[in-house]
Amino acid sequence: MNRHEFHKLFKSPGPVVTPVIHVLDTAQTMRGVEICVKAGVAGVFLINHDFEKERLVPIIRDVRAAMPGLWLGVNFLAVTGRDAFPVLGELEGEGCSVDAYWADDARMDEREDVQREAEEIAAIRAASGWTGMYFGGTAFKKQRPVDPSQYEHSAVIARPYMDVVTTSGPATGQEADGTKIVDFRRGLDDAPLALASGITPENAARYGRDVDCFLVATGIAPPGDFYSIDPARLDALMAITREMGATP
Repeated sequence: MNRHEFHKLFKSPGPVVTPVIHVLDTAQTMRGVEICVKAGVAGVFLINHDFEKERLVPIIRDVRAAMPGLWLGVNFLAVTGRDAFPVLGELEGEGCSVDAYWADDARMDEREDVQREAEEIAAIRAASGWTGMYFGGTAFKKQRPVDPSQYEHSAVIARPYMDVVTTSGPATGQEADGTKIVDFRRGLDDAPLALASGITPENAARYGRDVDCFLVATGIAPPGDFYSIDPARLDALMAITREMGATP
């Protein structure tokens, strides 16, 4: 998949906005989804910060049943594709489609010539029968540190193993250094790039040229509230990304 195909899929010439909902229960999750749908987002990601992945699975089923047309992504916190893809394959087999999986750690290692763990994950993905889109965390927050001199190389080696290479700033809510994003864009050439921390309505325009997808949570949350979405801030971010899409 290249950048043109990615934006065509979402019918969004500017950065695609996919809010991340920190899940507590079905009712709270649906409130967030409804705010996102009303704002006209391309889709949402659900993530389990407070409990194990097994408790997220029935909530995924509930959201899909309530919103059959929603573009729905998930992140099982601290779980790689090795354990996630079989679960996603089972869900798809029972008629509960998940459109994307985002792993914080795609197990890329810029220090190695052969990406054994990423190869294993790719094989498990193929065997699972899951047909969704893989967003793979590379040089990502809370994972093994990567020397900034290796950012471009990290992007180069990650591209064959995932649909959307996904990186972040140094921590939750902290924006990515601009040179990191430039290095990733250089390494990816025309492949899509997602950014998963630190995006706000105030800084989004800095990244719009190089980043294709914003996975955003704290940047559109009310102050001090990890689990809710501020409709006004989400609307502001959507307006900015539309403006970026309208600018040649």
